[in-house]
Amino acid sequence: MADGMQHVRTRSHSRAAGVVYLSYFADAVLGLILAKHKVSTGHLLNGLAPLLYATVTILLCRLFRPEQPRLALAAMLFSLAGCVNDEMHHLHYGAANLNSLVFFGPFCILLGVLILRSRFLPRWLGWPLIVAGIGWLAYLHPTVALHARVVIFPVGFLAEFELMLWLLIRGVDEAHWPAPER
Repeated sequence: MADGMQHVRTRSHSRAAGVVYLSYFADAVLGLILAKHKVSTGHLLNGLAPLLYATVTILLCRLFRPEQPRLALAAMLFSLAGCVNDEMHHLHYGAANLNSLVFFGPFCILLGVLILRSRFLPRWLGWPLIVAGIGWLAYLHPTVALHARVVIFPVGFLAEFELMLWLLIRGVDEAHWPAPER
């Protein structure tokens, strides 16, 4: 009975991560569109996006923590640093030229590695995240980023979008979920 409850919690947790991920995508896209058209709600939505992404980050970290605790923690810290930097920029307190993608690059790479090492998500979900993370690191060199962004943004968007869809639709493979620590 306890094993069945663990599977229900695991399925619920992975679905919750997918729902918050979807909320983040909807918020970010709608916020960008509204802000572009000078609608004040866009500014509010843009401020909410880093908070939603931080929530996704924590939920993802909790998914991977039983198998890879240190790697999951490192990924979470990079992402949370990016979220804080995004929110600081939104509030006009951010460092002048520090693009949050330099934090999200390592996060995506580590998340991809976590997926590759996991037994409860398909490995093919990890590779696009690693490629996206490497692309985000191009922002360390602004000239490269300027010319590569037409490729980097779609790759990054699709990599995270497919993970979000997988979590929403399929969830994790409970049969390969690590046994809970006692």
